[in-house]
Amino acid sequence: MTAGTGTSGFSGLPGPVPGAAPAGQSGSGTEEQDWDDGATDILKTVGRQVKLWRERAGLKQAELGRRIGYSEELVSSVERGRRAPKPEFLDAADEVLAAGGMLAAFKEDVERARYPKGVRDLAKLESLAVSMGSYSNHNIQGLLQTEEYTRALYRMRRPLLDEETIDRYTAARMDRQSIFDSWPAPILSFVQEEVTLRRPIGGRDVLRCQLQRLLDVGQLRNVEIQVMPTDRDDHAGMGGALRLIQPRNGPTVGHVEVQNFSRVITGRTEVRTLEAQYGIIRAQALTPRESLAFIQKVLGEL
Repeated sequence: MTAGTGTSGFSGLPGPVPGAAPAGQSGSGTEEQDWDDGATDILKTVGRQVKLWRERAGLKQAELGRRIGYSEELVSSVERGRRAPKPEFLDAADEVLAAGGMLAAFKEDVERARYPKGVRDLAKLESLAVSMGSYSNHNIQGLLQTEEYTRALYRMRRPLLDEETIDRYTAARMDRQSIFDSWPAPILSFVQEEVTLRRPIGGRDVLRCQLQRLLDVGQLRNVEIQVMPTDRDDHAGMGGALRLIQPRNGPTVGHVEVQNFSRVITGRTEVRTLEAQYGIIRAQALTPRESLAFIQKVLGEL
């Protein structure tokens, strides 16, 4: 069986957020989107607490908004659970309402709820992984990307994303890279098509930094990066990008993406097929040592 979401390509992160307010308007202190049930519950709880502390202080929504630097409409949206308050909003409200840290304490919960469910599910799978394999054919795999490279990818999205959404999605991807700091360290394998090393997404300077990032990460003992040369006349990965994640307490799951759809695959037959494909892909690619030398060569050509 497969679990599908309407999330976007570009390595598992979401597409445009419906209803997001333009930067510099009332949305500058919140995020709004189509929340799943878990996120909705969190936002409603936070909203009720903001309202309770505001009423306890004897303030109207407009007055609280003026004191913390946000609009009455924004305060109302937060209290109704329609928007996710940013950390700055919660800190300011906590201070003005003398909540003693009770509102500021919600920052971590709200931050987790801020990202769409597809991102949180993928990040959870990654955090539980003891091993993971990934084949990428269009761009550098998300866990290996520099912030500038990620931001450049989102800036070329169509339909266009606003800067606030780009910031949020970029932050979500960077947060997922904490997997490299986890212990026990998971075994991580990446196979990159040669073209992904040469495509100057974001410009040549961004690509240089990205290739150096690959060389640095490739030195980690638990990481193997391989390159699939363009001149291979036999290639098991023509079906597209794929990922395999082995969690600590559970069977291996697959993850595939195409256009605006991302799927987590749990059916054993389908997962075994992906495992066989990935094994062949790795065998056809350059070895990890050859691959790092190849990346260094491409970097030297820039």
